[in-house]
Amino acid sequence: MDRPQRDGVCFRRIKYSPLPSQNKFHRSQARFKGFSGPIGSGKSQALCHEAIKLSYLNARRVGLIGAPTYPMLRDATLATLFDILNTNMIPYEYSKGDNVLTITDTDSRILCRSIDEFERLRGTNLAWFALDELTYSPEAAWLVLEGRLRDPKATRLCGFAVWTPKGYDWVYRKFISEPRRSYHTTIAQPFENRHLLEQIPDFYDLLKSSYDDSFFQQEVLGKYLNVQAGLVYYAFNRQEHVKDLTLRPGAPLLWALDFNVDPMCSVVAQIINGTVYVLDEIILRHASTLQTCEEFMRRFPSHSRGIVVYGDASGNNMHTTGTSDYHIIREYFAATYDGPLYYKVPKSNPSVRDRITLTNARLKTGAGDIQLYITSKCTELIKDFEQVCYKADSNIPDKDKDRRRTHVSDALGYLLWQECRPLQQIGDRSQRLL
Repeated sequence: MDRPQRDGVCFRRIKYSPLPSQNKFHRSQARFKGFSGPIGSGKSQALCHEAIKLSYLNARRVGLIGAPTYPMLRDATLATLFDILNTNMIPYEYSKGDNVLTITDTDSRILCRSIDEFERLRGTNLAWFALDELTYSPEAAWLVLEGRLRDPKATRLCGFAVWTPKGYDWVYRKFISEPRRSYHTTIAQPFENRHLLEQIPDFYDLLKSSYDDSFFQQEVLGKYLNVQAGLVYYAFNRQEHVKDLTLRPGAPLLWALDFNVDPMCSVVAQIINGTVYVLDEIILRHASTLQTCEEFMRRFPSHSRGIVVYGDASGNNMHTTGTSDYHIIREYFAATYDGPLYYKVPKSNPSVRDRITLTNARLKTGAGDIQLYITSKCTELIKDFEQVCYKADSNIPDKDKDRRRTHVSDALGYLLWQECRPLQQIGDRSQRLL
């Protein structure tokens, strides 16, 4: 492909049909600019196209593209960037060892960095920087990068970011409610992405049935809400969710554990026609995993349809005795239970935020459907739902206020994560929406 030059700048044509909000973002000449939008609004596309543009405008200079964690950077941001480069046959070199991408047309370098250890970002003069999913990043990381935006040979100095709203956090204050003169933010409108709707016409309808109402307004409509304030499980209503439940002999028993020393917590549930019914909770003070197994078998001595075990991924860690919690469970049931036994334990735990969001969505979706019921004898789980709050000015559940709280709801969350994350067909692959 030819590389036309004008005033010393190399140009390439790129296949890109920006949406109205994307176009507004690209046209902004602000030193610091942002793109706020709901899921599916093309934020990562806009971020990567802007990064490529600035790499061409700032020939032989250094830029940085980042994300809150390395997995997010690798699986989302860089995947989008490489797709754009390859689709448009833009020549580049990528050093995996250094995580540095070089645009060979202009000899511009792009540092590819996670910002979970943002102090390491100090020391490099940058012509531009770009951050994906800014609301998952600390303000200090943005401030460090602001201080690095000082390459005297840059043609166009710019720091920019994209994000989905996450309440009235520091991003909202810095970019929207109290912006400085050098800041400009584009706010994308919901349902604007015609490309997505052409591929998946019912995309937003499926999300409405999967998310609770507040999360739907934030993630899909792009609204700024204080969804993290106050109660963690705000969708719970004792009158709606607490029922007299009985065990169904024809369905498996689902047992989910949180391996906390005091108390050791677990819940027993069944799923019938897609609805989760929590039948019992086992809360033991200063108990071992073996004692918890014994109590489970005392309450449920036989169940021919089988048992499925869920729980905290940390239960796979070895103890000083050379065994893990799940090894103890396997040995116990091998000796005492002759029915089918299955394990659905992830290699790593889901994020607390995702697990809480999913639990609220099962309690009540944006469409008003209830898909989770609890028996009245689950008193500790009900207390969790009614009492667990976030720490002040954070999205972290307060575990310090009452040490007995959060553990049994965590156990239920592990079960829901394995069984109830919604699937959306995208092309030939099934992908999780959460």
